[in-house]
Amino acid sequence: MKFKFDDGGRLLAGFKGSAGDCVTRAIAIASGQPYDTVYKILSQQTGSQRAGKQGRRTASARNGINVRRKWFKDYMASIGFVWVPTMHIGTGCKVHLHDGELPLGRLVVSVSKHYTAVIDGVIHDTFDPQRETYVTETDGTEYVSRRCVYGYWIKT
Repeated sequence: MKFKFDDGGRLLAGFKGSAGDCVTRAIAIASGQPYDTVYKILSQQTGSQRAGKQGRRTASARNGINVRRKWFKDYMASIGFVWVPTMHIGTGCKVHLHDGELPLGRLVVSVSKHYTAVIDGVIHDTFDPQRETYVTETDGTEYVSRRCVYGYWIKT
């Protein structure tokens, strides 16, 4: 897939340095909302969620959001996104972060330990999250291993 550097408006909003804000950044890019608006909403919601079993709240808009929480799913639906799972327990990986495997449109894509924005087949992020590795099996067969997509939010 093609890659375009895009910080989602983070620098323009006055934020400096690096952060683990991939969820915030991907939503800002795919939704077209200002980064600081998305940041404020996610910060407020994650701050008001109940603490986990350990009694800690480690998630934040800057350092990562728990995307499994109901409030997060409700927020994504409220801004016009629908979740499309691409992987289920026991099915293996069927969709990869690769040309032609994702639909056109504005997507917030879930890959291992990362969320990224894909707009009409172009990745918009601060780094290229594609992982293409050339693998040779012991029997001599060769193939390309690509990063698996767990699912994506698509703008309706």
